Amino acid sequence: MNIISKKRKISTAKLLVSAVLSSTLLSTSAMADEANVNGKFYGDLRLRYESVSQDNPLEDADALTMRAKLGFETSSLNGFSAVLEGETNIELIDDFSVPPAGVRPGQFSVIADPATEEIDQAFIQYKTDKLTAKVGRQVFTLDGHRFVGHVGWRQDRQTFDGIVVNYKPSADFTINASYIDKRNRIFANEGDIDSKDTILNSSYKTSFGKITGYAYLLEVDSAVDNSLDTFGVSLKGSKKINDTKFLYTAEYATQDANDAFDTDYIFLEGGAVISGITAKLGYELLGSDDGQKGFATPLATLHKFNGWSDQFLGTPDAGLEDIYVSVAGKFAGGKWLAAIHKFSADDSVGGADDLGDEINLLYTRKITDNVSGGAKFAAYSAGDAVFRKVDTDKFWLWASLKF
Repeated sequence: MNIISKKRKISTAKLLVSAVLSSTLLSTSAMADEANVNGKFYGDLRLRYESVSQDNPLEDADALTMRAKLGFETSSLNGFSAVLEGETNIELIDDFSVPPAGVRPGQFSVIADPATEEIDQAFIQYKTDKLTAKVGRQVFTLDGHRFVGHVGWRQDRQTFDGIVVNYKPSADFTINASYIDKRNRIFANEGDIDSKDTILNSSYKTSFGKITGYAYLLEVDSAVDNSLDTFGVSLKGSKKINDTKFLYTAEYATQDANDAFDTDYIFLEGGAVISGITAKLGYELLGSDDGQKGFATPLATLHKFNGWSDQFLGTPDAGLEDIYVSVAGKFAGGKWLAAIHKFSADDSVGGADDLGDEINLLYTRKITDNVSGGAKFAAYSAGDAVFRKVDTDKFWLWASLKF
């Protein structure tokens, strides 16, 4: 085992941006002091062990990492406030690879927690009763993270540089209009991507659930056409009958990639909460255009969907169908969850469509108001050989402190 200490180079542009944002934050803080209004510091630490074992030539991976975040949020002055937050991740055991970050590629199985030091958030906010606008680097999520998420499971979470505007003309109606010009991904600074993303999302709460309509117009800043335009609608709600709470979600979206490929997305989920036990049955389809291109969600918290072994962070060209059952409850002061996934291709390849199956297990427990921990396990069994998947086991054990 090698303990590696790396100095991360910060570009002149980043230094200038950091200086400007830091100066703005300090100025805002000074104004707050003049108004006898205080800000607050906050932070968290997360120590995590992760292991990966795969049926391939790569060495099994082991990682022990410590992620630390420290931030300062000013109090509001005439509706304005600011946040500056730094993040670092330290590799204590580094027997793992992160190819997108250039970390030991091709040696170990992947654990996407490279060492990093960076500004996690730095934004100015203006807020009223109905309007919230943020400019700068920030955490930004929508609708359960399926299309826009922060990937907070990884030690270097995903944030975005841009403008995010949220307007609530009434308690039931919400409009979100945002523009992103940089995706700060989970692979340290080396994996960040300049973009031209327009995010439009509106929702309305009704007596039978929340109806959401959206348009996600994504594009990596490149001379090559890589547009990814998604339009969709969803309904999510619940209904209590006697002592049972019924859950239901339905969603449909259509996607155009590079002005050449058209794919569809379908999500159906039903469930019930009985005596503290939540059971769900779900179907998710990320469709394919005749085996040439699969439906994609590049800004999502992908680890949350289609199994925790992360076999489908990129949708196969043949598409993906995921049928799953999950059961969750409480035990010994904590929460547990168990799920089974069955994967198949939307379009078969030479008559083959079995993409494997997976078992997921989770237990988390809050120890004090500030300390929590958990354990997690994923076991994936590969399907047809044509899809080039391999059996994979992953295990996590962690503890976190927030202040």
